[in-house]
Amino acid sequence: MTQTFTTQHLSPDAIAQLVQYLPDYIKVALQEKSTELECSLEATIEMAISNFLDEEALSFEADGVTKQAEMLAM
Repeated sequence: MTQTFTTQHLSPDAIAQLVQYLPDYIKVALQEKSTELECSLEATIEMAISNFLDEEALSFEADGVTKQAEMLAM
């Protein structure tokens, strides 16, 4: 059976709920990475999860971030 996903991105509310349970050092690291990449916390967390699930999905390198940022903007 093929699973269909209707939600393409995490909502800001979902991110806020997730982040409140993270250890402080992870919160700081995610915020620093968001600032470095000049993207939202939501996008940074989505990229981190995508990278964990599929190493070829994206990278935090400049070209991977550009491609992922374009996809997240859709």
